[in-house]
Amino acid sequence: MEDIELKKNQIHTVRIEGYAGGGAGVARIGGRVVFVQGALRGERVRALILKVNKHAAYAKVAELIEPSAHRMEPDCPYYPRCGGCVLRHMEYAEEKQLKRERVQETLRRIGGTEVKVEEILGADSIFRYRNKSIWPVSPNGAVGFYRARTHEVVNAEHCQLVHPAAEAAADALRDWMARFGVPGYDETTGTGLVRHLFVRSNAKGESLLCVVANDDTLPFEEELAAALRGACPKAVGVLLNTNRERTNVVLGREYRTLWGEDRIEDTLCGLTFRLSVPSFYQVNHAQCEKLYAKAAEFAGLTGSETLLDLYCGAGTIALSMAHGCARVLGAELVPEAVEDARENAILNGITNAEFFCGDAAATAERLAAEGLRPDVVTVDPPRKGLSEEAVRAVAEMAPQRVVYVSCDPATLARDVKRFAALGYEAARACAVDMFPRADHIETVVLLSRLQTERRGVTA
Repeated sequence: MEDIELKKNQIHTVRIEGYAGGGAGVARIGGRVVFVQGALRGERVRALILKVNKHAAYAKVAELIEPSAHRMEPDCPYYPRCGGCVLRHMEYAEEKQLKRERVQETLRRIGGTEVKVEEILGADSIFRYRNKSIWPVSPNGAVGFYRARTHEVVNAEHCQLVHPAAEAAADALRDWMARFGVPGYDETTGTGLVRHLFVRSNAKGESLLCVVANDDTLPFEEELAAALRGACPKAVGVLLNTNRERTNVVLGREYRTLWGEDRIEDTLCGLTFRLSVPSFYQVNHAQCEKLYAKAAEFAGLTGSETLLDLYCGAGTIALSMAHGCARVLGAELVPEAVEDARENAILNGITNAEFFCGDAAATAERLAAEGLRPDVVTVDPPRKGLSEEAVRAVAEMAPQRVVYVSCDPATLARDVKRFAALGYEAARACAVDMFPRADHIETVVLLSRLQTERRGVTA
């Protein structure tokens, strides 16, 4: 094979062989892998080299020579400047196939398992599905979304993924800042006031609005609340969150209600859930019901089981499965979410559920030490996945089944491998497209306990 030295600004004609993370097309030049942003599988393109490192090169499409039949004209004026979507240039059928293959390959390559991804549950609608949106604010008052791989705010007035109330609230915040001269936050200096706008909406079209500020007060707060209420007539509450930390974490710990309620209710899987701003709740209502139905199928509940739900959030998974269990326990680190979970159990008349506030690993270790032996453990961790301590603590409780819900195939696969070393085999897997047009994909995997002894863990 010819040895070609790749350099920035070179243009090479390549054939796209497949996809990488982020939806980039994969090509090879002289044996070197090249990731071509915006290229589809099977296409022949002229690729402009943007960056070269020791292991790979990165490029973009300079000229499309042979387009794919799955290519479509992007339907958003901010694409691809806004980093919220990365797949608006391909048909949805190709996106689903890409995501399913990504999960399958990641489980095989990182997880060392040949479990088959049985299907990908696609979305019936790929528009306006997000029930939560977070809008960063720039020092000059732009309210939008970050440009891909930067913290530069694209001042997006329209977004095809978010609830219309979120757009209306963003417009109102922009106008209020301009009218009263309220500065946006500058993360490079730590100065300025308004950092983010947080909007959570429910199936009835109601919304809970929260402005995140670099102080515990804002000038013209009454006018702000009035502006947001006027833009969102079905708002249930307007809150102010204080975050003075020099961090990428959006929400601080202090909340103050400027008007109305500090929580919003939504109906999911036939249950009513009361949600505070920091409570975790899946962003796609319709797809979440599909995901939880699949998780319940994998759990295989008969009515006699004890179920432990780690990273339980507001109790959505635990409570949606409570009717099929004898006892349900949930653990969550965020105190507000635990309070929501407890209230949600009462709200739905569920009496067999208990919720604890604490780190997942520490809670699992404590419960294991107390002799708890759940039949089923469900986990839905953040993108970083489970810690090694949490994996071991779960295995030490020796549940028959572990149902792992994940928003990151790589950390999921890593943890699947860790569980395998402790006597748990990946038995089933299903992908769920919770985030159409974005790069992320949700996956649920059933890990079954093997009837052997491995590394000190009795199975």
